[in-house]
Amino acid sequence: MSDEFSESPLIEHLVELRARLVRGLLGLGVVLLALLPFSRTLYSHLATPLISQLPAGQSMIATNPAGAFFAPLKLTFFTAVFVAVPWLLYQAWAFVAPGLYAREKRLALPLLGSAVALFYIGCAFAYFLVLPAVFHFLTTFRPEVIAITPDASAYLDFVLAIFFAFGASFELPVAMVILVLLGWVTPQQLREGRGYAIVGIFVLAAVLTPPDVVSQLMLAIPMCVLYELGIHAARWLMPRKPAAAES
Repeated sequence: MSDEFSESPLIEHLVELRARLVRGLLGLGVVLLALLPFSRTLYSHLATPLISQLPAGQSMIATNPAGAFFAPLKLTFFTAVFVAVPWLLYQAWAFVAPGLYAREKRLALPLLGSAVALFYIGCAFAYFLVLPAVFHFLTTFRPEVIAITPDASAYLDFVLAIFFAFGASFELPVAMVILVLLGWVTPQQLREGRGYAIVGIFVLAAVLTPPDVVSQLMLAIPMCVLYELGIHAARWLMPRKPAAAES
C-alpha cells in the first residue's frame, strides 16, 4: 500500500508535465499556423537590412532549388517560437511554481520576465542597428570586382546566429544576479573583476560575431553596460544579513 502512495505523486507530476507540454505545443502550433500565410512577407522584412545595401535591382539567390521554399518556412517556424516564448515559459512556470517557496516565486518571476525582455531587446538591437551597420560596412569596403549575391538559406542562418548571439549575450545581467543569489560570487567581487570581465566580453564578442570590427564593438559595448547594470541589480537583490548577524 505504501508503494502505491509513493508512486501516486510521481504519476501525478508526469501527467501534469504531459499536459503542460501538450498545451505548450498546441499554442506553438496555433502561432505557426497563423504565421504561415505571411512566410514570404516575414522573409522580405528579414532581408531588408541586406537588400537595402545592395545595388538597385539586385536580390538574393537560392543555390539549392528548394532553398527559396524552405528558407521562408524555416524563418516562420523560428518566428513562431520567438512569439510563443511567453506562452511556453508560462507552461513551464505553471509546472514548477507549486514546488517553490514564496521567496523563490518572488525572485523567479522578475528574473524570468527580465530574461525574456532582454532576449527580445537583444534581437531587436541586432535587427535595427547591428545588421544594417554590418552590411553597410561589408558592402562599402568590398572590392568592386566582387559582386555580392547572397544565398537565401545562408543569409537566414547568418541572421539567426546573430539574433541568438545578441539575445543570449543580453542575458548577462540576469546571469550575474543568479550567480549572486546562489552565493557563488558577490557584487564586490564582480566590481573588482570588472577589468577581467571587459577583456572576456571583447573576446566573446570576437568569437560570436562576424569578423568585422563594427559588429564586435556593437556587441561588446552594450555588454559592458549590461555588466554594470548587473552589478547594481545584484547588489539590490542580494539577501540582506540580519541586524543581529551584522553586529
